[in-house]
Amino acid sequence: MAIRLPRIIQAKQILRRSILTSNAAISASVDVPRGYLAVYVGENEKKRFVIPVAYLNESAFQELLSQAEEEFGFDHPMGRLTIPCREDMFIDLTSRLSRCTS
Repeated sequence: MAIRLPRIIQAKQILRRSILTSNAAISASVDVPRGYLAVYVGENEKKRFVIPVAYLNESAFQELLSQAEEEFGFDHPMGRLTIPCREDMFIDLTSRLSRCTS
């Protein structure tokens, strides 16, 4: 009988693999405060955002993680967590999440 991991654990595994597979991701992670994570967002040009880890629990953010998994799988060529959506949509989502978690 297989036990399915919750999405939060899967997201942490994606992050761990992403950070470990790229020297750039390791050096970039130094300036990320505890309790936050860096994600890259955009369809063409990727922009870096630092967001609270608490967002991983939110269903809307989990949907974005599912999209990232579908597009990139677990072995992203750049070695970082990349969200394949428009930057303005991501900013709108994180703004709504920040109001909900405040």
